[in-house]
Amino acid sequence: MEGTALRPGTVVPKPSFRDVWLNRFRAKISHLPAAQKLFFVQQLSIMTKTGISLAVALKTLSEQSASRTMKRVLDDLRAQVERGNPLYRALERHRAIFGDLFIAMIAGGEASGKFEEVLNQLYQQLKRDHALVAKVRAAMIYPMVIIVAMVIVGILTMIYMIPNLTTIFEEVEVTLPLATRVLIGSSHFISRYGIWVAISAIAGGMTFLYLIRMPPGRFAWHWFLLRLPVVGVIVRKINIARFCRTFSSLLKTDIAIIRSFEITAQVLGNELYRRLLEQAKEKLKRGLTIRESLISDQQHFPPVVL
Repeated sequence: MEGTALRPGTVVPKPSFRDVWLNRFRAKISHLPAAQKLFFVQQLSIMTKTGISLAVALKTLSEQSASRTMKRVLDDLRAQVERGNPLYRALERHRAIFGDLFIAMIAGGEASGKFEEVLNQLYQQLKRDHALVAKVRAAMIYPMVIIVAMVIVGILTMIYMIPNLTTIFEEVEVTLPLATRVLIGSSHFISRYGIWVAISAIAGGMTFLYLIRMPPGRFAWHWFLLRLPVVGVIVRKINIARFCRTFSSLLKTDIAIIRSFEITAQVLGNELYRRLLEQAKEKLKRGLTIRESLISDQQHFPPVVL
């Protein structure tokens, strides 16, 4: 395999749990914005169409790039290509930055001789994913601002406003409703143990983030998100859209269906959908069709998709 192009149907070993977490750590310390990846793929596609060699194209893009990270990556890619290695092999050295989908499509393009066409498909795929993520983020900004404002107002009310009203209620000497007594008691508790409440909240938040990063906790959290009234519909549509777009792009590069399912599973953000595709992949190995592999999960794959 070393120094040769990846042929359709080639089975690539599944990365271990340690490799997955190591790649995530590397991705965090060497993050490359999606806009730079889009620019890289678009410009590389244009240059290869004009007949410019791959090494010269990578060198030109490196000289033009203003990002140190991008320049370092492009210089390494050019050095590997000049040594006779295929581009996908050079990209594997930066798997944490580009991901399995990017590398697999480049490998498929080099193996099938459709490199220019694959670059265009990859650009369209990255562009759609970037637009989808941008829309979701934009849609979430307003609700997050409202929630943060409500929390701040609630804390200020419990600390400053409720204690002032408490003195008025004490002078009247009437029996207050249960809800009012609970509110006053909560205000007294926060005023007296505010520091410990804040420390507990921070510790609880960090514990929650730690748990959802572990496979069991992440699966439980993603399962819960899919069953929320409004959020679940959005998460389901996002994952189905990514599944269809990614799977379509991979099939156009002549990558085997089973390998396409493996790569698509890594691209999806929801752990439940990832496991469903992994299970479907095993069914495909036994000779079932794509529809037969997914039909048992009609709750997550609607009839139109099937």
